[in-house]
Amino acid sequence: MDMGRERLTWGLLLRLGILLTAVCVCIHVYLETEWQGAPAALAMGRPTRSSQNWGQQSRPKQISAEAEEQDRSIKRRISYVRTLKKDSQARKRTEHREDPSPPCCPPHRPRRKIRWHIDLEPWASRSHSLEDEAKRFLRYITTPQVSCASLAGEGAAQQGTKGAWAACLDPKYSLNHRIQSKHCRVYSFGLGVGDQSMERSLARAGCEVHCFDPGLKQPHLQQAEMWLHRLSVDWRDPNPAIVAPRQYANTKKLATILNDFGHRQVDVLKADMESAEWKILENLVLEGVLDSVGQLLLELHLHWAGFEVGGDEPSVVRYWFSLLKELERANFRIFHVHSDPAKPHLFLHKNVLNASSAYTLSWVNTDWKP
Repeated sequence: MDMGRERLTWGLLLRLGILLTAVCVCIHVYLETEWQGAPAALAMGRPTRSSQNWGQQSRPKQISAEAEEQDRSIKRRISYVRTLKKDSQARKRTEHREDPSPPCCPPHRPRRKIRWHIDLEPWASRSHSLEDEAKRFLRYITTPQVSCASLAGEGAAQQGTKGAWAACLDPKYSLNHRIQSKHCRVYSFGLGVGDQSMERSLARAGCEVHCFDPGLKQPHLQQAEMWLHRLSVDWRDPNPAIVAPRQYANTKKLATILNDFGHRQVDVLKADMESAEWKILENLVLEGVLDSVGQLLLELHLHWAGFEVGGDEPSVVRYWFSLLKELERANFRIFHVHSDPAKPHLFLHKNVLNASSAYTLSWVNTDWKP
């Protein structure tokens, strides 16, 4: 009886001892963890609830105050950094909207602004009649807009012979100064043999003269004071996939020719393109090439609409007139007009107001600065 009670007592004591040992181990581990975690939390400026209690019990109160001050300082720095980042990102977005180019580099401005169509002028009348459109157009091309005191090739113009071309040598325009400074350049485009008296006169005066004819046998040839090239101007560059007739195989846009020859400007541009002048003129307007031309000498053919010019007769004349108004907006002014009396009086295959089928017009770019 006594032996059974003694065993029971010792068993209870053993179990109680094991339980107390486990409790002590848990308390020790917990305290060790808190002791190591509290300084780290204080160092990061984020005191935990248990570390605050630990600091109040095991450290002076000034430790807690310093930790709180450090915490506020870190929060202010974090807030300041976030503000800077937001301001920087907002500034970048604003600069990107206002100027997409980098701040160190000026925005790229292309030399020529390409357009897709010309601006058509209003109809001459509500009736949209051919006669009204023809009156407006013929009045425009036969009325000089500026005067020129001296003309190159003036003798041919006075004699009324075929190809009466004239360039303006008036001192108020730049050609005369360019000749004196030996910087004058002339482009002359034609199909076949034509009057080149003006080109020879300008070449003798000191101009660099380039004559273009796609029918020449040699690609390039120097003849007397002029250069001859087997090439001509067109309103489009050739398509390499299409085989063109030999006569028109060597044609390019004026912008392409200027680039190939390394020329930025032409003081005088003469063209007799046998009814291709309207589309060529349209190309010069749309591609902004007129800025590179000082004087434009052009023979206009009116007996039919011209290559690739469509529409009914009043629409064709309105298109012609709109092209000439585009020249005017580009600061070109007519200074010389010549009508060939040997040409038939045909206007779109009709006799309209006794108009000639061909007029030679000379424009000067009054705002040209070579």
